[in-house]
Amino acid sequence: MIRRLSVLDRSRTREGHPASQALRDTVELARQAERLGYHRFWVSEHHSVPGVAGSAPTVLAAAVAGATRRIRVGTGGVMLPNHRPLVVAEQFGVLESLFPGRIDMGLGRSVGFTGGIRRALGRDTGDADRFEEQLAELLGWFDGTQRAHPEVHAHPAEGLAVPAFVLATGEGAEIAARTGLPLVAGDLRRRDRVAEIVERYRAGFRPSARHPEPYVVVSGTVAVAATEEEARRILVPEAWSLARSRTRGSFPPLRPAQEIEGVEMTVKERELYEGALAGHVHGTEEQVAAELAEVSALTGADELLVTTSTYDRGALLDSFGRLARLAGLAGPRANGAP
Repeated sequence: MIRRLSVLDRSRTREGHPASQALRDTVELARQAERLGYHRFWVSEHHSVPGVAGSAPTVLAAAVAGATRRIRVGTGGVMLPNHRPLVVAEQFGVLESLFPGRIDMGLGRSVGFTGGIRRALGRDTGDADRFEEQLAELLGWFDGTQRAHPEVHAHPAEGLAVPAFVLATGEGAEIAARTGLPLVAGDLRRRDRVAEIVERYRAGFRPSARHPEPYVVVSGTVAVAATEEEARRILVPEAWSLARSRTRGSFPPLRPAQEIEGVEMTVKERELYEGALAGHVHGTEEQVAAELAEVSALTGADELLVTTSTYDRGALLDSFGRLARLAGLAGPRANGAP
């Protein structure tokens, strides 16, 4: 079994509930994850997506950290091409100053996924190509080595040690290896592909002052229930939302599974829906334990970052509880950084 379990929550909205409820649900899920003994709790960055309320990850991370006591809190991730490195350093410097020893800085290289969003952010697709340069500047604001603006200092970030992680989008694995940072790789539906990414990362890893050895986090959806069918039903709302987004151009809020299972679908919708359901880790505790053992053997991952979303919050919390039990998590504890 992978030795550490963590949670990434995207603050998915549910049909009939406002976005504010999704954000409150994220904070409550973080409290439950801490109670169950999960290692860290991360939030994500999405812009102009109707079904996702998590658009400002450092703000939401502050709310999560303020509502918890021990669990590590961070982002999965801040999309660095959307921001100036100085501002990101200042934001994480404030977080680390308020919640010392608990903050993580997960960083991605994606930009807004439509032209309109990119224009609103003042960015274009070419900004992703500057990620490695931006990452070096960002880390330099913390350790005082950035040279682009020698007269400027990032207060209160300078001198603080905030762990940085690189999300493996595009060239992310190679960048993480060259800079000596931990890697976050997903998704588990393409396990052979994840294993290839991890192998390239480990082969190219250059030890750094931050990390003398590689550190691998694999991410994916995991659903655990009393029966395999119940676990599959946890996956249904997100699968339907993904299918609708690819046929209607809109990413809708999550709907109850029982409503979706009675919906008439076009051939294309059915194909996309079934494809979105396939390949996720799900089932009873015994089935999931066997699948995660396979993932561990294939990737040698140090940590699993669980990203499950569904309409039924009770079923979601039960799934996280079952996963914690099968992993032997011991409940609340102080979590050291990797």
